[in-house]
Formats: sequence, C-alpha cells, structure tokens
Amino acid sequence: MPSNQSPLGALPARFRRPRVLIVGFGDVGARAARLLTPRVRVLALTREAARAGTLRARGVTPLAGDLDDAPSLRRLAGLAARVVHLAPPPGEGEGDPRTAALLHALSRRAPPMALVYASTSGVYGDRGGAWTDETHAPRPQTARARRRVAAESAVRAFGRAVGMRTSILRIPGIYAEGREGGTPRARLERGTPVLTADDDVYTNHIHADDLARAVVAALWRGKPQRVVNACDDSQLKMGDYFDLAADLYGLPRPPRIGRGQAREQLTPTLLSFMSESRRLRNTRLKRELRLRLCHPTPATGLLTKT
Repeated sequence: MPSNQSPLGALPARFRRPRVLIVGFGDVGARAARLLTPRVRVLALTREAARAGTLRARGVTPLAGDLDDAPSLRRLAGLAARVVHLAPPPGEGEGDPRTAALLHALSRRAPPMALVYASTSGVYGDRGGAWTDETHAPRPQTARARRRVAAESAVRAFGRAVGMRTSILRIPGIYAEGREGGTPRARLERGTPVLTADDDVYTNHIHADDLARAVVAALWRGKPQRVVNACDDSQLKMGDYFDLAADLYGLPRPPRIGRGQAREQLTPTLLSFMSESRRLRNTRLKRELRLRLCHPTPATGLLTKT
C-alpha cells in the first residue's frame, strides 16, 4: 500500500460511512434518521425483533438490545461515533437506570465523539410565566422531571469524565400531524376544557420536524456538556394554543373553567401540566446550533402534514 493511501480505502463503503446510533427509535428518531441517511449509516437499538424489517426498509440497521437488560447492551461499545439518546426513564423511581446502563455500555470501549440526550423542559418546574433560559437551575416538581434531571446529570458527568461532547436538549410539547397524539385535534373533539385566562399557564412547543433537525444539528454543532432549549418562538398560554388549533381545524373552541373546577374534572396528569408556567428562550438553539425553524409557531406547523 502506498504510504499516502488511507487504510480505509480497502474497506467496504458501509464501514467508511460515519455511524450514528439512535436509542429510543420512535417518531422523532425516525424523522432524524430520514435526515441522516444516506450520508451516514444509522443504527437503531430495538428490543422488538418484529421491528427489524421496518427499520431496514427505512435504511436503518437494527441492533437487538433492551435498556432494561444491561447485559444486552454490550455490543453497543465502539459501534458509532455519535449517539442520539431519545429513550425516556422508567415510569417510577427517582433515578434513570436506563441511561446509566447505556453509558456503562458505551464506556466499555472508546466512547463516542458526541451524544445528544433528549430531556424535557419540565425540569425547570413552575416559573410563574417568567422567561427561562438554560442558565436557570432546574427546579423539578414531579417525579417524572426529577428522573430527567438525574439522567441529565449522568450524561454530562460522563461526557466530562471521558472527553465526550454531550448536548442536552430540553424539549417542551412536541406536535405534528401524523404523530400519535401529536396534535390537539382529538382533545378538541372530546371537548376537554382549558383554564380561564386568569388561571391559565404559558406553554411551549416544537414541531417534530424541527426537533429532529435540532437533534441532528446538536450531533455536529453542540458545545461540550451544553444545555439547549429546543423550542419554537411562540409565547402562548395553553388555552390560547387550543383556541388557535380549534380555529385552524374548524372546530369549536374548548370551554374555559377555573382551577377549582379543573381539579374536579381533569386527570392528575392534565392538572400537572396546568400547574407549571414558563416561557422558554431559544437563543442557543438558533445561535449555537444555527437552526432556522421551519415552524416558528404552531400557526403553520399544526396544519403541516409530514
């Protein structure tokens, strides 16, 4: 071999392409994979053998493994230069053993260059409607949010320890036509009430396509151990969001009720979302990841079919 010839030239093309591993291959993972292929080879962890054919049809290589079964993750070590972690923590407990198991598996060989973790803006807790950026310390008010904080801390500590660049995306409500539960349409058709203007809370949103683009951007452009609010430009209270959607869909606007009535009529899960109010700033998303939103507000995104 000539001295100036790269040894990679002797390898098949499938080994020369950069590899990205997606853990938690749901709707957002599939959207990100569409952006990545065929420029990179995309691998996806799956615990369901029946999904293998579907993944291959998308141009994605399936890898058998289960985040709840740590030994099954051993083969992930050294497989990909970049990792996207979209899997949620378990539904109970205070920590996130799934993230711990993934990081342990990745540590068995040379770690990836970059890892993007999909967290939630719920880690900020209630801010009373105040503007919130990434410099505000987390104040989780639910067990679900505390599990996310634990996962964030583990990811950032791992990145510092092994010299891996990690990006934490704090994500609000994700919406998109064609995504399961991805639009307010079903809720509007059920006539689920929202809070009166005086009791209402600010919410934040991101279209699933824009979120997938943010994930891909963070893989290459994210700063080390950096938190980024992955949200659009909207400043909507929850009731106004549903009013907007109703008008776009040609449906009746939802009834408005006070917080006292809401406690009697709505589920604990809905009430928890109505107990936190904040407006997220997305300056880092635009300046550092250089993301130009396709849907700056739900006014265009709610009617876009993807």
